[in-house]
Amino acid sequence: MEAKASTSPASFVDKIVVPGDVVLDLSSFTNQTIKLGGGLRQDCDAISVMKAGKLQFSKPNKYWVESSQKRYVPCVEDTVLGIVVDCKADNFIVDIKGPATAFLPVLAFEGGTRRNIPKFEVGALIYVRVVKANPGMNPELSCTDASGKAVEFGLLKDGFMFETSTGLSRMLRSSPTCPVLEELGKQLSFEIAVGLNGRVWLDADSPSTVVVVSNAIMNSESLSEVQQKIMVEKLLQRIK
Repeated sequence: MEAKASTSPASFVDKIVVPGDVVLDLSSFTNQTIKLGGGLRQDCDAISVMKAGKLQFSKPNKYWVESSQKRYVPCVEDTVLGIVVDCKADNFIVDIKGPATAFLPVLAFEGGTRRNIPKFEVGALIYVRVVKANPGMNPELSCTDASGKAVEFGLLKDGFMFETSTGLSRMLRSSPTCPVLEELGKQLSFEIAVGLNGRVWLDADSPSTVVVVSNAIMNSESLSEVQQKIMVEKLLQRIK
């Protein structure tokens, strides 16, 4: 994958970018589809930056700008944690921490029909996928993956939910597994669901495990990989 020297993707990936930077030149890409995430926009053949942050790339072809912020801007294919705020005949109205509430069609479930519409109470926490996110319109959600399977999507029962920055949530979703979750997973047993909208759900047999894991996650945002491992070791020593 090559572009003009001034807009080579590799020269910007994992680097800090600011609004106005042109990071991609589509005229240099032939027979390729490029997916744009948050913080980028297309103007003819130029892909420019709309917000300050670090340019990220995930295979095969997605680019986005990662920044640490409380406000979430919905993007297609994001997986998020939503809170049901209202129930309509055709949709569930869901808060996803975005500029506007999103809607989840009652048929947007695996095998969804009018006869088996799920029943969510107001306040229910659900793990969903963003399928439409256009400016000026409420985002549309789904409880299935692209193939129509439920996979991990749906209602999250019990557990504890807390909020983080969007940058931290993306770090927790990174591959390979970020050090803080890798080290915690070696010693503790827990379930976790991370939404790219800055919400994290945890569940474990012991309340003390939930406290330790949530504290470790919240403290990890500004730490290096080595510092994360040291921090987790100290936290685990306190509960032994």
